[in-house]
Amino acid sequence: MTRKSGAALRRTFLLSPLLLWATALQAADNLSLDRLLSFESLYKSIGILGTQYSERAKALKGREVRMRGYMAPPIKPESNFFVLTREPVSVCPFCASDAEWPVDIVVIYLKSTLGPVNFSQRIEVSGKLEMGSWTDPQTGFVSQVRIVNAEVAKL
Repeated sequence: MTRKSGAALRRTFLLSPLLLWATALQAADNLSLDRLLSFESLYKSIGILGTQYSERAKALKGREVRMRGYMAPPIKPESNFFVLTREPVSVCPFCASDAEWPVDIVVIYLKSTLGPVNFSQRIEVSGKLEMGSWTDPQTGFVSQVRIVNAEVAKL
């Protein structure tokens, strides 16, 4: 049996908490990646027979998720909700009836009011994922997918 020197014991004693911290940080990062939902992984299919959510999206329903995309121009300058899109959209879809509007949008309901973000600025939204047809009682806006109690960060 070998004995460690005092210096080796001190290094082990000092490195152990760092290794535990690094392991916990890696686990948190993996959890964070597990909760990252992309537009590509949101739907199984969208068509005339209706919307079919992916297995991944169904597994994350009701959980905290992160999603990246672009803020569509809002109806008013300061709002507690907006539409997240896969690609930048420069026209407010509510203001122009003939605007080409993507079908794979996500409505974001914020924790607090937010001013508009430039339509070409990529953002990351984090909040609770809700799915299924729902009509907002205040606006009448119908959505299939929502992230609620959300926060926004610029990328």
